[in-house]
Amino acid sequence: MLKRVLKYLWPYRLPFIVALAEVFVMSGCELLKPWPLKVIIDNVLNGKPVRWHFARGFPHSTLLILATGSLVVIYIVLGGITLLNNYTTIKIGQKMVNDMRRDLYAHLQRLSLAFHNRRQVGDLLYRVTSDTYAIQSLTMNGVFPILTALVLLGGMFAVMVKIDWELTILSLAVCPVLLASIVVMSRRITSASVLARQEESEVYTVVQRAMSAIRIIQAFTKEEEEHRKFMSASDKSLGASLKLYTLQTFYSGVVNVVMAVGTAMVVWVGAMHVMSGRLTVGGIIVFTTYLASLYSPINTICTTWGMVQGAKVGVDRVFEILEVEKDLKEGPRSFGKSGTRGKVTLENVCFHYSAHQPVLKDINLSVKPGEKIAFVGPTGVGKSTLVSLIPRFYDAMEGRVLIDDVDVRDFKLKSLRAQISMVLQPPLVFPISVRENIAYGRPEAGIEEIISAAKLARIHDSIDRLPEKYDTVVGEQGATLSEGERQRITIARAILRDSPILILDEPTSSVDAETEALIMEGLEQLTLGRTTFIIAHRLSTVRKADRIIVLGKGEIIEQGSFNELIRAQGPFAALYQYQFSEQ
Repeated sequence: MLKRVLKYLWPYRLPFIVALAEVFVMSGCELLKPWPLKVIIDNVLNGKPVRWHFARGFPHSTLLILATGSLVVIYIVLGGITLLNNYTTIKIGQKMVNDMRRDLYAHLQRLSLAFHNRRQVGDLLYRVTSDTYAIQSLTMNGVFPILTALVLLGGMFAVMVKIDWELTILSLAVCPVLLASIVVMSRRITSASVLARQEESEVYTVVQRAMSAIRIIQAFTKEEEEHRKFMSASDKSLGASLKLYTLQTFYSGVVNVVMAVGTAMVVWVGAMHVMSGRLTVGGIIVFTTYLASLYSPINTICTTWGMVQGAKVGVDRVFEILEVEKDLKEGPRSFGKSGTRGKVTLENVCFHYSAHQPVLKDINLSVKPGEKIAFVGPTGVGKSTLVSLIPRFYDAMEGRVLIDDVDVRDFKLKSLRAQISMVLQPPLVFPISVRENIAYGRPEAGIEEIISAAKLARIHDSIDRLPEKYDTVVGEQGATLSEGERQRITIARAILRDSPILILDEPTSSVDAETEALIMEGLEQLTLGRTTFIIAHRLSTVRKADRIIVLGKGEIIEQGSFNELIRAQGPFAALYQYQFSEQ
């Protein structure tokens, strides 16, 4: 873990070194703070001669001015350096958080759909937005203050030994008790931190689920039930956080009591030394001031250690995801400038989401460049899964998927997916302008190309009626558009992408028969010369397919042209007749 954390700190090593230099200046100022007061007490008030040669002839009034002025200068310098140091360390910490977020988000984007199907969105969201802050808490707010405290502690110890070594040894007698407190409490604080973060991520999960399904919740009047779920998760989260804060507060209280006992012992023995003449009044004031400053870094080390344990949990949660190996390995090959010819082959392909539930079994299919293939069959037979293997949303468990006779696993994912345009279910529209939605796959496209794609998808007239036409910003998940309009925008997006391979997953499922006819007319122009895969429940949309593949229980049970399958009076004909009779 240390090696991985240092990887994020390394790019900022120079400002970190500057921050360390600032620490030494700050420690020097802390060491100088009691000395003007000692001069005032011992040399100005008690009249003892000054030890420094340059100041021996100064009158008391001059010494008083110099001492008080020095005190002001020390505090000004200390305040300025502290401000600069805080800015430096916070900036380093924020940049580390940003770098970790960048890596985590990029890694999540590259993990397969199989990984995302297994994880809760709310938990991943919490790791990206909250757990990444832990690296700042661990380094700049945790380890760095401990390092600062150690530097100050070393300086204090050296000066205090010179003033009175017996009092110094006595003041350090509390350290074994403090170390025992660290050992006893650290494990409990770590466990409480793990539970608190897990419960808080569950709150994120509950909120994310509810906000994503707000229409269903309101339609079925489940607001109170969802509210109860949220409050239950929130109560558990707050309870876990309260337990963590209680442990941390108790830990701080133990540390403070132990240090108070140490201070009382030192003051008592120091007073005896003053009365015996071994120590001056100014000396005991300097020593007790140093004692407070000595216990302050010790307190910082002890209390910060508890925070470090909690931060370590957050960093562990981030690294847990970063250590998940991509199950979709990048291949070395890229397509040339001309792209793919569009030949697609499936050889003995098998796939399952779980070992006991096979989805596809021994699929063999050869598709010529420019051929239009339609997949039909009941819901759940693996149609969408099959076409998802082509752009490698998943990889086949057995067998191979080839494009131009090359295994798709040999291609770089970005190069492979650039050859494929897709219209997937459900139709996803982003809360950005209509123009940006259509140009999502080709952001450099001009407005003329965007309008042309919209006209092919039969959505141009609807867009033209919007308040700001193509610059109109749609609502979250396209809430300000109808289902059919969202569908046609995704079709326009695929048209504009202009890739050699086209995948249409139920492209007309959300539109009426009239709009379906218009869309199919536009798609007919789009599919010319492109290898096209169409998934359709409305069998009327597959009439013009070159081949129709009928799936049943994960296997190809029938294939042929529309007329051939109707004449064969097999499963497709039965399905078509049933659907036609319903209509």
